[in-house]
Amino acid sequence: MNRLKNFIEWQAFGVCAAIGERLGIATSRIRMWFMYISFLTLGSPLIIYMIIAFWMNMKRYILSARRNPLRYL
Repeated sequence: MNRLKNFIEWQAFGVCAAIGERLGIATSRIRMWFMYISFLTLGSPLIIYMIIAFWMNMKRYILSARRNPLRYL
C-alpha cells in the first residue's frame, strides 16, 4: 500500500513529498500546514504550489538523458 501511495504522490507532482524529503519532515505534516495556510489566505499558496510543481516537472524533463536539449548545444 505504501508503494502505491508513494507512486501516486510523485506522479501528482510530489511537491509536498519532495519538500519533506529535503527538509526531513513528514509529508503529512507539510500537507496539513499547506491546507491550514491555504484556508487562512484564501488559496494563495496554490499559486506557489503550481509554480513549484512546474519547476519540478521541467527539472525532470531537462535532466532526462534522452530529451536533454542542453546535450545538443
